[in-house]
Amino acid sequence: MFANLKPALIITRREVRDQFRDWRIIIPIIVLTLFFPLLMNFTADLVINFVQRYDARIIGDRLIPFLLMIVGFFPISVSLVIALESFVGEKERHSIEPLLSSPLTDWQLYVGKLLASVIPPLIASFIGIAVYLFSVYMQVGWKPDLILLVQILALTTVQALVMVSGAVVISSLATSVRAANLLASFIIIPMALLIQAESIMMFWARYEILWLVIFGQIIIAALLVRAGISHFNREELLGREMDTLNIKWMWQTFWKMFTGNARSPLDWYQREISETLNRIRIPLILMTLVLITATLIGACYASTNALPVELFNTSDMGKNLFQGMEVLRFFSLEGVSWVWLHNLRAISLATLMGIFSFGVLGVVLLLTPLAMVGYFSAIVAQTGVSPVLFITGFVLPHGILEIPAIILAGAAILHMGATLIAPSNQHTIGEIWLRGFADWAKIMLALVIPLLLGAATLEVFLTPTIAMFLLGR
Repeated sequence: MFANLKPALIITRREVRDQFRDWRIIIPIIVLTLFFPLLMNFTADLVINFVQRYDARIIGDRLIPFLLMIVGFFPISVSLVIALESFVGEKERHSIEPLLSSPLTDWQLYVGKLLASVIPPLIASFIGIAVYLFSVYMQVGWKPDLILLVQILALTTVQALVMVSGAVVISSLATSVRAANLLASFIIIPMALLIQAESIMMFWARYEILWLVIFGQIIIAALLVRAGISHFNREELLGREMDTLNIKWMWQTFWKMFTGNARSPLDWYQREISETLNRIRIPLILMTLVLITATLIGACYASTNALPVELFNTSDMGKNLFQGMEVLRFFSLEGVSWVWLHNLRAISLATLMGIFSFGVLGVVLLLTPLAMVGYFSAIVAQTGVSPVLFITGFVLPHGILEIPAIILAGAAILHMGATLIAPSNQHTIGEIWLRGFADWAKIMLALVIPLLLGAATLEVFLTPTIAMFLLGR
């Protein structure tokens, strides 16, 4: 393995050497490495002195780890610029032809460029973290726990990998630096939202959740690297001059893949839907296992984060159910439409999140309801009520349709993401994505939407009756 990787490291050394000769790269790295940590240290000192006046030291103690994360993040933002220039920049400067004519394989060229884009900013980030830790220790005497420090270093590393791997994919597929810079917003915006979520976890001191964030980013980075290697082609890179937005071709390609060889709607259901289900059989199995795991995790979480028992007092169950019926508009067509549209919005949001994460974030959103079912079932069991009775009354009446719909939607989202990382010499990446999107549209239109409508009807008209009968007595 190392023998195959060694030629890629030659590209890495060449690229790193050229970067350290460019003052436009070196000066921002130096500024972000040395000046920014000192600025954050000054900020932390001011905040701690301020909150100590009001006996609110906890705010300062939780602000310092957040600033430590920010100090590590800013230097790796330079990696995004370097990565966007990696292929398309050299193509515009007409310096990529000798590189592409080398005897290296496509994956060796790709990995060499990837490592060269991430190593210098990552080293600068670690140096910045060290400068900040030293200065804040000398200033206020604060030092992090070992686990927290490992989490910050791991977050910095995986965020650099995600940003760089995504930017290198864009650089290898874009036709100009301008187009690559515009497409970089699909990296910057999700990462900015992720940083905000991480900051909330830090201010809440829920550091254990950061391990899940780290693990999720490792998966996304691996998928991005896989997608980049799968679709990198030196001949196509040299031959691609300009991308045009051909709406007519996109619609025709999508419609052809959506309808297939069906001659009628019934034939479409019988032939195309069965073939699509066969194509997504592995994502269906994975999604089923993920939902079972999420339910078990939710039940385990209840043992350490329980709700007050009096909230589940069986004597007040009937009263609470009646109040809930009035708020949620049960036993009405308005309630059916509200529940149905709510579920469709959730599926749409999961699809959108899945597009930017190869299906990973979409699945995370869809497994939330089953995790909540596991959590509340365990909570109810702590009050002496049978969890089987709870699930039978509140979940199964409409869950017999809603849970299969969630599994189908999640499998379609996973399949759409998986098509982008599968190598294909017969189709362009646009055709591959349209094929995956057509399969998603088939599953949604033919199965998920009708199942969710049936589930909403059962949830509004049948579930309250059964729940009242079983648990409201």
